[in-house]
Amino acid sequence: MLLRAAHASRAARQRWFSLVGVAVLLSVILAACGGGSDDPDPTATLASTTAPVATEAPPATPLTAASPEPAAASPAAGDASPVPAASPENQESAAAPSLLTPLSRAEFQAQLQSVYPMDEATTEGGTLVVGESTDISTVNGLLTNDAPTVYVTGAIYEGLIGVSPVDGRPVPGLADSWDVSDDGLVYTFHLNEDARFHDGVDFTAQDVIFSFDAALDPNTGFFYRSIVNDAIESYRAIDDDTVEIVARERTVTFLYEGPGAVVIMPEHIWGEIGPEAWSFDGGSTGQDPARVVGTGPFKFKEWVQGSSVSLVRNDEYYDKVPFIDGFRIEVLPNADASVIALQQKSINVMEIIPPAQMEAVQATDGLNVEIYDFFQFTFYSMNLDPVVTALFQEPEVRQALFYALDRDAITESIFLGFGEAATGTQPPISPAYAPDRMTPVYTFDPQRALELLAAAGWERDGDKGPLKRDGEEFKFEFIYAGGDSVVEQIVSYIQDAWDEIGVKMEPRSISGPALLDALETRDYDMALLAVTTSPDGSQTSLFSCDAISSGLNFGSYCSEDWDALDAAQRREFNADARNELLIQQSQMIWEDQPIGVLRFGVARTGYTTTLRNFYPNGYGFLWSLPWVWIDSTG
Repeated sequence: MLLRAAHASRAARQRWFSLVGVAVLLSVILAACGGGSDDPDPTATLASTTAPVATEAPPATPLTAASPEPAAASPAAGDASPVPAASPENQESAAAPSLLTPLSRAEFQAQLQSVYPMDEATTEGGTLVVGESTDISTVNGLLTNDAPTVYVTGAIYEGLIGVSPVDGRPVPGLADSWDVSDDGLVYTFHLNEDARFHDGVDFTAQDVIFSFDAALDPNTGFFYRSIVNDAIESYRAIDDDTVEIVARERTVTFLYEGPGAVVIMPEHIWGEIGPEAWSFDGGSTGQDPARVVGTGPFKFKEWVQGSSVSLVRNDEYYDKVPFIDGFRIEVLPNADASVIALQQKSINVMEIIPPAQMEAVQATDGLNVEIYDFFQFTFYSMNLDPVVTALFQEPEVRQALFYALDRDAITESIFLGFGEAATGTQPPISPAYAPDRMTPVYTFDPQRALELLAAAGWERDGDKGPLKRDGEEFKFEFIYAGGDSVVEQIVSYIQDAWDEIGVKMEPRSISGPALLDALETRDYDMALLAVTTSPDGSQTSLFSCDAISSGLNFGSYCSEDWDALDAAQRREFNADARNELLIQQSQMIWEDQPIGVLRFGVARTGYTTTLRNFYPNGYGFLWSLPWVWIDSTG
């Protein structure tokens, strides 16, 4: 999962992976960032591993409208997932060699150009400005775990590989290519020999080794350390331009969870800094710009906390040098302020237009809106640790809470028809999306909710009284990242709906960092979140038992049956068979209800028509940034 998804590649163009994500896993979003984040729904983005994930409210996946641009198709069912070359035991997968064999940089470039034709700029220069409702948290690539931050660090730093904006498969990054041994365990990465850090120092295999060492050091604070550690057995530099990485086992997800999850940091900058000091070092806080050094197409200029983050073009970039002079994120008070700024053209891009403002934005001269599916869903996370709260231990209780919500009404009334009530955990863009396979149906049914609660021992004190069991009232705190009107509407509706069945939910609006802290320390009853999942469909980081301590399983859900299916899907190289396993996992979560998946949304990205070659899609919001140019005549 993503802990946020990533993107990548640079064939004679640029490594779009760096722009869209820092890893290739799964990301969580604080369910409360209004219109200025990367979630089309008003929730807030929480974390990200690869791709950024800051959204407005509940991250939305797609439903209503398809992308106006050529669809960024997911790997088709029946094709092999993005994995290494097939071995004898996987003859079925061999039917799709194009997805089993790594694309070269030139091959990826050709594919990208065929789907997203890039016009040559008639003018160069200018600064592209993105409006965001939340500030970034660091300028250190390895410490990135939220959406706005990944947009910035993804433009500064790069990884060995990225994710294609065409189909989500791994593609070249700082590694031009890679070979895979016959047993599918040994990956040999051939590094780009022209890549240099922003300060002119040559990029070598030693920087790769150093970065993996730092990522796996528990004192550094790398969010996906356990995921990478579980994937990689060993790594070594063969020479200055070649790195060998050995997988612990042959899995479909290895490239995403291992090599694709770590961005490369310069050893000559960070080698003398103890891992425990990384988070507050000037190279992470931006207070020492000379220490914010990557290999990407943009260089760091300044971070005025709470106000803006500015990057400038890297004229010495080894791949596609951007057309624009710079890239800036403006931190605005809320989604409404971002919409006004977009209409006044003081910003160029707003990732998620609030549904209520869609009509006005679409009617504004000089603005376009792209509506597209993406790998996100909005949900509430219940803390299943009985030491924290015993309220959500029984499946009947969790199901009852879900039955009591009219999720279709949320889509129609709050999102004005954009998106859909979720069914399962795989969004519509996923090849494992199978709403017809999910049971129960969970139609809005307050009476059924009361029956389930009664079966769990909860009874109402009169028709309108609170639910009680053994003298204890059913009451808990519901935290969320506030500040967005749509998020506030969602929280208010949930509170009212549960109040109708006697459940007392006490909402508390907190800041994004405070919400992240509560999740990481498991110090919460229930939280509103959104998550961006990995394009490979894996949701290990959300629901596996191991992810309680090392991933995004903040609610402490643990099922041996789910983990058994997870182990199988990670080793299944036939896409049809693997999709079946992913569907079974989705069904298990749907029935158990360890989280309440409220909706799949759609991204609604607004931008000025002066932008050319701007192609936001479900695999990456800013992936095409190196090709973007500003048409002064438009």
